Amino acid sequence: MLLTKFGHACVRMERDGRRLVVDPGGLTEAQALDGADAVLVTHEHFDHFDEAVLREAALRNPALRIWTNSSVAGQLDGLGARVTAVGEGESFTAAGFDVQVYGTWHAPIHPDVPRVGNIGFLVDDALFHPGDALTVPDTTVDTLLLPVHGPWSTTGQLIDYVRAVAPRQACAIHDGALNDVGGAMIRGFLGYKGPGTGAPYRHLTAGTSLTIG
Repeated sequence: MLLTKFGHACVRMERDGRRLVVDPGGLTEAQALDGADAVLVTHEHFDHFDEAVLREAALRNPALRIWTNSSVAGQLDGLGARVTAVGEGESFTAAGFDVQVYGTWHAPIHPDVPRVGNIGFLVDDALFHPGDALTVPDTTVDTLLLPVHGPWSTTGQLIDYVRAVAPRQACAIHDGALNDVGGAMIRGFLGYKGPGTGAPYRHLTAGTSLTIG
């Protein structure tokens, strides 16, 4: 499959003319949904979920299908059977891609900040998008989409997370609020200057594509 990174936490997967998009949120370029056949949304935060954009995409393409958790699905009322709520342990096929669901909750930010539901998606037994959580799938992962910057994690936690998942490679996502200096620091700790994660680290800028598998 061809993986393309869009703004912040959004990626698009393409194979045989089919397009699957994950987390087209408020920091995502509008073209991420061009030609999309299906969309996956990990959780309701604005940087992962833009209700107006998804509704507009569904209006343009009556065949578009959306899979997400129950909270986001409840905000997309009116789209009927085109929206499917899923949870941990469930499997389904979206635009010809096999998807497994992992996780339940967003990573904790602070005891006084309410947690929201968050699910991660393993696509074709190869690529894992955890959303805003450090969920470890109980299976082999080829490519881990690593949320490298947020108010709920440290670089040390990211190092341990990559070690726990043990992917073939880790690719950066969730970097929309990270400046160039911060990005370079994280690249160093997760790469050549760090203690080692066991997996090469790639920093994907918006519009960058690579082949998985």
